[in-house]
Amino acid sequence: MAQVTLRINGFSYVMGCGDGQEDHLLAMGAEVDRRIAAIKASALQSGEARMLALVALMMADDIYELNKKLEDAQPAPQAEKADPKLGRRLNRMAKRAEEIAEDLEAP
Repeated sequence: MAQVTLRINGFSYVMGCGDGQEDHLLAMGAEVDRRIAAIKASALQSGEARMLALVALMMADDIYELNKKLEDAQPAPQAEKADPKLGRRLNRMAKRAEEIAEDLEAP
């Protein structure tokens, strides 16, 4: 298991991760740090735990919105199979309509 040291809001956090996942974990830490910096720039500074909670909520909101967009982009589920009785009835009606049309055309 690999270990990575993240710097978030000036604090160091040693985190474990799977081998080969170090760059991914560093990128996630950088994103959290970037969001904390944005909160601080908005003059919403407060305790460390509160800022981390705000960042977690912001990221959860992003995930929620992305999932919503993904759901909206999914094709609509297939309609249930047609009732075979309805299909036979429609075929009979079409055949009968053709017969009536032939009768109307006959001299």
